[in-house]
Amino acid sequence: MENVLIIGATGQIGSELTMLLREHCGNDHVVAGYIHGAEPKGALAESGPSECVDITDADAIAAAVKKYKVDTIYNLAALLSAVAEARPQLAWKIGVGGLYNVLEVARENGCAVFTPSSIGSFGPGTPLDHTPQDTIQRPRTIYGVTKVTGELLSDYYAHRFGVDTRSVRFPGLISYVAPPGGGTTDYAVDIFYSAVRGETFRCPIAAGTFMDMMYMPDALRAAVEIMEADPSRLVHRNSFNVASMSFDPEIIAGKIKELIPGFTMEYAVDPLRQSIAESWPNSLDDSCARNEWDWKPRYDLDAMARDMIEKLRVKIGKEEAVNAL
Repeated sequence: MENVLIIGATGQIGSELTMLLREHCGNDHVVAGYIHGAEPKGALAESGPSECVDITDADAIAAAVKKYKVDTIYNLAALLSAVAEARPQLAWKIGVGGLYNVLEVARENGCAVFTPSSIGSFGPGTPLDHTPQDTIQRPRTIYGVTKVTGELLSDYYAHRFGVDTRSVRFPGLISYVAPPGGGTTDYAVDIFYSAVRGETFRCPIAAGTFMDMMYMPDALRAAVEIMEADPSRLVHRNSFNVASMSFDPEIIAGKIKELIPGFTMEYAVDPLRQSIAESWPNSLDDSCARNEWDWKPRYDLDAMARDMIEKLRVKIGKEEAVNAL
């Protein structure tokens, strides 16, 4: 990777990945692609170039690629699971139509492409525990359907046109930097905000509902490492299972209570999010990623919880100080 375009650079993953790649490749070599109404701010805007790049506009993508001599595109534009269910037509337009635009630009300009998939690409017919790399994928959400389609379309462009497409299936991502954006697994972020603020957390996911989760620093490493992996070792491309930890609401609440003894949680189950969660795996088998490009997470539940609480205390403290002025 020499010159990188990140489409969706102001989103939950993009805002952090842009900064990491600027450290990795140099500030001037990583372009933050955004849409109107979601312009970069602060360090994201000040540390490197940015460009308005709507994924539904193939000409805008091509123009940015040519202007900055881009060789690698990170396509992070998507509607998250619960949001996508409310707007399925838009989810398809962005998730599939947008990906087609990216792949065509990549084919014409010799770019590599990273497009994340998700545990949402699986469905109720998939083995729930230690879900294999290669298994049935019959999701019942539009979010999942777009992810499976994206995996297949990316593989097609790799085999048919030689486009260097690669991706990982992200589990639920936990971060203290960007606020949650409407994903089914976002309760695992919201719970920390409530705990640090001293509030009772109202959990939208039922007890006993296990889902794979990952701390954002590990997810960002996976997104970089897969694109730098030796292609001769890759049996798979789109998309690798990656895993770090699996828990249900009771387990994460218990861990937080160890660190913040006064923390309390009650349940207010959201039927939509619960139905989505129940169709997803409890845990993933990521042995292919470990064998083919040496994937290994650095954070387990304990290390993640400690770091989240420490970082959120600083963040929320600063926000409260600013609001008090």
